Amino acid sequence: MFLEELTPFLKELTQQPIAFLGGFFSGAFRLKVSEDPLKSWLEKQGVAISPDPSNNGYNEKPQSISIE
Repeated sequence: MFLEELTPFLKELTQQPIAFLGGFFSGAFRLKVSEDPLKSWLEKQGVAISPDPSNNGYNEKPQSISIE
């Protein structure tokens, strides 16, 4: 029963082991796709990089608000 649930995962892992290991490596070392050295390596490989979805268009610095 448990093996049946893992079958799709294992099938994808065996079909694309380099992609899986690359994702695991970047996650383990907390590398962001939008920062170097990963960004420059992906650009050399010809991979298009989309904007960072975690930023959501907001600035990283605190913003002030006024309450009346």
